[in-house]
This record gives sequence, structure tokens and C-alpha cells, in this order.
Amino acid sequence: MFESSLKQMGDALRARKISSVELTQSYLDRMARLNPQLNAYISIDAEKSLAQAKAADARLAAGSADALTGIPIAQKDIFCAKDWLTTCGSKMLHNFVSPYDAHIISQFNNAGAINLGKTNMDEFAMGSSNETSYYGPVKNPWDTARVPGGSSGGTAAAVAARLCAAATGTDTGGSIRQPAALCGISGLKPTYGVCSRYGMIAFASSLDQAGPMGRSAEDLALMMNVMAGFDERDSTSLQRDKEDYTRDLNKPLTGLRIGLPKEFFAEGMGADVAKAIEAAIAEYKKLGATIVDISLPNSKLSVPVYYVLAPAEASSNLSRFDGVRYGYRAPEYSDLADMYEKSRAQGFGAEVQRRIMIGTYVLSHGYYDAYYIKAQKIRRLIAQDFVEAYKQCDVIMGPTSPSTAFKLGEKGDDPVQMYLSDIYTIAVNLAGLPGMSIPCGFGDNDMPVGLQIIGNYFDEARMLNVAHQYQLATDWHSRAPQGI
Repeated sequence: MFESSLKQMGDALRARKISSVELTQSYLDRMARLNPQLNAYISIDAEKSLAQAKAADARLAAGSADALTGIPIAQKDIFCAKDWLTTCGSKMLHNFVSPYDAHIISQFNNAGAINLGKTNMDEFAMGSSNETSYYGPVKNPWDTARVPGGSSGGTAAAVAARLCAAATGTDTGGSIRQPAALCGISGLKPTYGVCSRYGMIAFASSLDQAGPMGRSAEDLALMMNVMAGFDERDSTSLQRDKEDYTRDLNKPLTGLRIGLPKEFFAEGMGADVAKAIEAAIAEYKKLGATIVDISLPNSKLSVPVYYVLAPAEASSNLSRFDGVRYGYRAPEYSDLADMYEKSRAQGFGAEVQRRIMIGTYVLSHGYYDAYYIKAQKIRRLIAQDFVEAYKQCDVIMGPTSPSTAFKLGEKGDDPVQMYLSDIYTIAVNLAGLPGMSIPCGFGDNDMPVGLQIIGNYFDEARMLNVAHQYQLATDWHSRAPQGI
């Protein structure tokens, strides 16, 4: 069953060819065998997962099952799940057991899906390689000497290694799409506000968005049917009619206008990545699409704008972790101020501390106008570029990452080089647009390459159609790492 799609798995469960308990146990056995070498999961609780599976089987027997009932789904450890350890990959929350469910978790529980475990991630979602986790780096299943991408690297590795049927991730500057590309899976960041952020531990509130990660566009569509929806507890959640994200999957692509931004195909992209992207574009032409050359002139400013705005929001959001109410508290301190200082210094890792300090600096008196306000103005220009581009095209395509997965430790001493890993993805978050990555080939060292598809606001169904039609014509998404 490990190579089955979510639809095939659901059909088998409803036909009683396999029970949810049997399916869940098979994944738990596989995780016990492979997770020690990949480090994809932080928390596994077989007893809780099997109890959910037993309840799902009762629901299946009663004929009241939904599309994902009984299917084992992994959850990124940024989502609070009741009675589960929820660490956000940090020492600061190493002992935090959530007393409530995030909205996303509740949605999956209501659908009858099984929580298979909490996946590893960069600490507080800050990183592009999954090397900043307090629980150690995640290894890429295609080559365990290489990174899986970040921050949703544990999720990407788990899906690629068939350690879950599908999984959740979050994307602040590319943290679903970039690891999806590096691990050869599919991942979707929805339009900002489509999925509730309630119970999702905040990094940068105006950028964070939950999304699905799976092996195919069809799997992502089924996941989106569960994840999307209004939540009154989240002030940024959008009140919209419920959608069926599978509705357009089988539409032909004849007449589709694909925009290729000249800025995405300039200096900086690896030759092996460029070759795979060009081959994917050629395949789309065969499927009936036409190519339109476009420009996103302000996209080159995305990285500096992001690294002003995201740390600024992080410095505010992470001020709640002070060692008083929950999480890590320094064992020795002389007074309250000393407790704050030592708890935060010991509880946060180097990358998190770096971003908190940058964020505090740009928000400080005398620098707020010079940095934060100016970055917000440029953010508006970046969003306006996309508005103009969609007057000429239906979707935008390009690379997800400038290179394939790099080696563990290769960029650890150079934060700027690490930040540039997200050069093609960050603009999408700044504009609040939906974006996704699908496998489109292999580069040097036989590592996966991801094709990025960017849609207009609320155009997820069209994007999923565009991805699905490509995946019907190719088999990149069905390839599995050797030995997995």
C-alpha cells in the first residue's frame, strides 16, 4: 500500500481490503525501521495512532467515512495537537504537551484521518535545510548526506520515504515548496488566509500559511478539501464558500497561458536545474499550453524585504517564550530579569536568536522608518508586479530552488547563502499568492528538481489541474528513493 495514492488507499479501506489499524501498523513498523536513519519524526505515539485507527475502522464499517477516513497522515510539529508533544523543533518547547488542537488538526480528526506522528522541522520554522532543529538534522532520503530542505524538511522526507501517506507543512518563505523540490514530492502553499493559523505556532504572522505535502497533485487536492475552511478564531482566516479542489483535475490544458518571468531564468540557477525546468516547459507545450514572457521587476528585492519583515514579526511573536508560563526555564537564575535572559539564551538556537536580534533592531526607534516601513512599501510593489503579470498569463512557472539538495553542513557557516535558497519562493509569500512545487526531473548527483507553479489569488484548483495533467503525462512524482 505504500505506493498507493490517497484515493486508492481510501478505496481499499472502504472496500475492506485492508483495515485502518493494519494500514497504520504497517506505517508504524516502517517508521521504526527507517526513521532512525532519516530523523524525519520528532514524536511518535503508536498507542494514540492505533486508537484513532480503531475509531476510523468503526466509522468505515458504519458507512460514514470521508475521503481520508482511516488514512495515516503526519503532522508538522508546528501544529498544536491535544495531548501530543508539540516542540516546534526547539529546546524552548521540548516539554510542551499541547492542551488543545490546532484548527488544521481538528479538520483532519473530523475527517477521520490518523495522526501518525509529529515531523521534524527547523527551529520555529527558521531555516532552509532542517539543520537548525534542536532534535538534529533531517536526512534527505535520496542521499542521506544531503539536506531535505526546510523548514518542513521532516514532512518532505517522511513523504518521500513513504513513512506516511501524506503530511502537513507550513510555508513562510518557501518552507513547503523548497523541501518538496529537494525531496522529489509535491507541495502546495495556499493563498494567505485559506487555511486557519489557529494553533499553528507563529513565526511571521503575515506570511505563515499551512498547506499539504504529498506525492501527487491529486493527493494535495484531497488534502486541501480537508484543510481549507473559515475559522472564526483566526482573524486572518477568510470567510469563503467551501471548494472542491479536485473539481478541475481532469480539464485539458489547451489554451493555458504560462508566464515565464525573465528574472527567474537569469544568473544563479544551476545548469542541471535549468535543463529539467526547460524540459517541463516543453512538456506543457505538448499538452496545449502557450508560453508568455513576463517580468517581475521587483522580485530581486524579495530576499532583503523578507529578511526585514519576517524577523521583525518573529521578534514580536517569540517574545511570549520567556520561561514563565510554559516551555524551557533556565535551572539557575538570580532574579526575574536573569531568568528571562538565561531561559531565552539557553532555549533558543543560534538561527532563532539571530533573527530575533535582527527583528528587534529593525523595529527599534530610529530604524523603524528606515527599514520596516520601507520594506512594507516594497512588498506592495512586489505584489503589484504579480497583478500586472496575471493580465498576460494564467499561471507563472519557474524553478522552485536554484539548486538541488546541498550537503549537510555545506552552508551552515554562511547564512546569506542559506537565505538565497528561497530566492524563487519568497515573493509568493510577500504577495500572499498560492504556489506549489512538483517534481520535474533530476539534476546532478541524481537529486530531484522541483518545478514551481504560481497561481492568482484563490486559483488553487487551476494550479492543481495544471500539475495533475503534467503528472498524468510524466512519472517523476512516482519515483522513489533507491532502497526506500
